[in-house]
Amino acid sequence: MISYRHITKIVGVMMAAAVAFCFWLMAFSQEAVEVMGGASVPMAYEEALFDTNQVMRIDIQIEREKWEAMLENATAKEYYACDVQINDQKICNVGLRTKGNTSLSSIARNPETDRYSLKLEFDHYVEGQTCLGLDKLILNNNYADATSMKEAVVYDMYRYLGADASLYNYAEISVNGEYLGVYLALEAVEESFLMRNYGTGDGKLYKPDSMQMGGKGFEGEPPRHADFPDGKLPDFEDGMPPGGGDFELVDGEGRKPPDMEKKGSGAGPSMGGGNGADLNYTDGELSSYSDIWDGEVTDTGKMDHGRVVTALKNISEGTDLEKYLDVDNILKYMAVHAFSVNLDSLSGNMAHNYYLYEYNGMLNILPWDYNLAFGGMNQGSENGASDAINDAVDTPFAGTEFFDALLEDEAYLSRYHGYLRQLAQEYVLDGRFQQVYQGIRRRIDTLVAADPTALYSYEEYEAGAEMLYQTVMLRAESVKGQIDGTIPATDEEQRADPSMLVDASEIDISAMGVMDMGGGERKSARAAERR
Repeated sequence: MISYRHITKIVGVMMAAAVAFCFWLMAFSQEAVEVMGGASVPMAYEEALFDTNQVMRIDIQIEREKWEAMLENATAKEYYACDVQINDQKICNVGLRTKGNTSLSSIARNPETDRYSLKLEFDHYVEGQTCLGLDKLILNNNYADATSMKEAVVYDMYRYLGADASLYNYAEISVNGEYLGVYLALEAVEESFLMRNYGTGDGKLYKPDSMQMGGKGFEGEPPRHADFPDGKLPDFEDGMPPGGGDFELVDGEGRKPPDMEKKGSGAGPSMGGGNGADLNYTDGELSSYSDIWDGEVTDTGKMDHGRVVTALKNISEGTDLEKYLDVDNILKYMAVHAFSVNLDSLSGNMAHNYYLYEYNGMLNILPWDYNLAFGGMNQGSENGASDAINDAVDTPFAGTEFFDALLEDEAYLSRYHGYLRQLAQEYVLDGRFQQVYQGIRRRIDTLVAADPTALYSYEEYEAGAEMLYQTVMLRAESVKGQIDGTIPATDEEQRADPSMLVDASEIDISAMGVMDMGGGERKSARAAERR
């Protein structure tokens, strides 16, 4: 019989080997592709950090002056060096900065709080450094989410359907040993995410945003049609989709889409997207899609951009969808996204809050940012609760035509409905959601109660969490009815006959959280006073 002492040694060696293998994969992605054949790669951090049965413990060890400087200059989003203890892993010389756009500026304008979302970049100062293979970790402050669990529930739905999405967990955050609060920890959608899901580092990743505040962007002018011979995109070879040169590149400016029809109450005129962030094909000129290229996460060039435009053209025409779309994953994305009613995205008129992944000319959509899910953009409107509960599943995207070809195809629509049925019936009505909800409450209730920087009181958290539970249950009832045909499933049909909609009169959207844009001047000694 092997002794406990020997078992411990064996386990330790196996863990060290697994971590070393992850490091090798991160450092030699092309070699990994050849060995792994492009398959997804198990990563050590998946179980070690994102086991949702255990709250992650993170202590950020940073010089006081650096911490104060980061808080006082939060909107600059500059990196500061720190050491980090994550569970039993110690990582030194890590990059730490604030993150966010609207949420960051809102906190910065509010003199009563400095609870910023944070980003830990393990390889910012030490090339190739990771935490068990993870290159970057996001810590979300639950801004505008009194429930502290909207994002956790949505990401759990993605996990339930087996869609490509970030891993999540709750994290008890401390700074120099002092409790800062309970945050939602997310796997960043960057290199380690790509390795875990696709086993390759040569796919191209973008975060399009028509309202972006910075980003990598271009150095100088974006590429135009004149960069290619004869003003045409080149024909693609070597695994790239053919036909890239079959259409003329158009001179002139990219065309902006017309104002979108109102969807729910989180809509109105389109908030941009005319430079490609809405994923609508306008013409063959690369500069018409600058919001995509400006949001590059991996290094990209004109040939990469050409593949994306070729795909967008074919998708807009409904041509060879299996070649240009990762159809099954996108149908899963559509189902969860439609169920969760997140109008701060392509579901409304905001052309942002998603990632675009391209590999060999095939496009994929990856989810991001769900603190305003379940009607968070509807709060304050006359019919906000009903619009959220009954959001039409067959017309789920007001801000883009990208998904139209799938929704108009009977076979794809049926598969999409199948995933929606799984969420409504199996996930919610058959009890998994109740288990997830109760499990979250058991893990974070005491942490929220003791949270010194929480944006909501514990009483508001309790009320918001209970309202979220009711909202999800009613949303499942409506989705199931829409799929079964007992409830209208398009915006037009619902406007024509609202009598069959699920009654949402008991739902108070604002109880689940309200966007607070802050106000007043920040106190220069705010962080020092708090600590």
